[in-house]
Amino acid sequence: MPVVIQWIKQRFTALSARAEAGAAAVEYGLLVALIAIAIIGAVFLLGQNLKGTYNCVSNSVPTTTSISSPTGC
Repeated sequence: MPVVIQWIKQRFTALSARAEAGAAAVEYGLLVALIAIAIIGAVFLLGQNLKGTYNCVSNSVPTTTSISSPTGC
């Protein structure tokens, strides 16, 4: 049996027995921190692309009733 599966079974057993409640809380805290870092990274990386796209679209929308040729975004 792979080591990872054995470790997972041990963790579930320990959590159900409440033997390592403090350690489990720390692990959950680390997981939440890693997820938050991943979300912040994704927003940072995708944010600039989205900003450029929205600016291009907003600049393409006419502000008057005259008809002009659209620009490519």
